[in-house]
Amino acid sequence: MNTKLSIKRWWYLMPIIFITYSLAYLDRANYGFAAAAGIEQDLGISHSISSLIGALFFLGYFFFQIPGAIYASKRSVRKLIFWCLILWGLCAAATGMVQNIAMLMAIRFILGVVEAAVMPAMLIYISNWFTKSERSRANTYLILGNPVTVLWMSIASGYLIEAYGWREMFIIEGLPAILWAFFWIAIVRDKPDEVKWLSTSEKENLQNEMNKEQENIVPIKNYSAVFHSPIVIKLSLIHGLWNIGVYGLMMWMPSIIKSASSFDLVSTGWLTSVPYLAAICLMVTISWLSDKFQNRKLFVWPLHAIAAVSFFTSYILGIEYFWVSYLLLIVAAACMYAPYGPFFAYVPELIPKNVLGISIGTINCSGALGSFLGAWFVGYLNGITGSPNTSYTLMACSLLGAVILMYSIKNKN
Repeated sequence: MNTKLSIKRWWYLMPIIFITYSLAYLDRANYGFAAAAGIEQDLGISHSISSLIGALFFLGYFFFQIPGAIYASKRSVRKLIFWCLILWGLCAAATGMVQNIAMLMAIRFILGVVEAAVMPAMLIYISNWFTKSERSRANTYLILGNPVTVLWMSIASGYLIEAYGWREMFIIEGLPAILWAFFWIAIVRDKPDEVKWLSTSEKENLQNEMNKEQENIVPIKNYSAVFHSPIVIKLSLIHGLWNIGVYGLMMWMPSIIKSASSFDLVSTGWLTSVPYLAAICLMVTISWLSDKFQNRKLFVWPLHAIAAVSFFTSYILGIEYFWVSYLLLIVAAACMYAPYGPFFAYVPELIPKNVLGISIGTINCSGALGSFLGAWFVGYLNGITGSPNTSYTLMACSLLGAVILMYSIKNKN
């Protein structure tokens, strides 16, 4: 593949991909700050109900992953993301106007529904534009929207809540997605053969490279066979167990830090941002190494193992050793986020193109279920025990399960 082609695709596509996923992550993750800022007291929400509300997003996300992935694969990523952007921006802003628990629960669920297609659609989009040797880095730049967004959101949300309140924070942070939708639809095209900024030879070279990558992968007969495929089942379980740790920590880190310290919300925001800065640095490094050595597994399961050990150690130390526990959270967060690029680069190397869309949807569906369990059960355990120690054990055990499953997968030559 010629260098000029690679540079053009990176510069044209990655900023758009990154910003789009960043906006999605902003509007799903800011509930943790509202919880720390007093939404529970204002609406009369108990700790157990608060954790369920925070997790309801992922229940909606779970049910609509596969339909969204199929539409993106068979029809248009461009049109799907356009409507998703508008709808999730409206839902996010509407969260700032809720008057009771039922309204809040409904909006969180609907927000999950309209965001469900974003991750699988973007992964399919990347698989149409980037080759095997580039895919880990491309996926990482997509998923960097996660920690980068939480990093600046942690700071911005703290200031917005201090200045205006949690209602205004939701409204202000929901508007950018609506504005971005019109920019997206104006400049994005689904496939390389639809753009004018690539020459005919560049398009042909890219397509030939994509075709070569699929030559040694045996097609799966039909969509129903995907649900019986051992490799799809394993990858789905890995993503589900992994996300229990990721979203358990991400959703409740502000509350964990605030309850274990005497810091105000702005200081809590700054402390919450540091693990994501570490995650960004490690993600970029790991994705580069994964593409360089073409060994995806080596850059997934060892990092999960380190994250699990970090959670176990933090549990043993307890909240009395706040700063040591906080450093371990930084290690855990970085090691949980870093493998996303290699993991999702691994998926199209194991699964044939004819069922890639539904396979990614299935894997993300399991991930959404893990996210729901992590966001709900971690918040629930923290609420009834008054300490994050028990939830640290849950997240560590989930990650160890992912380690065992990932290690058992055999590479395909």
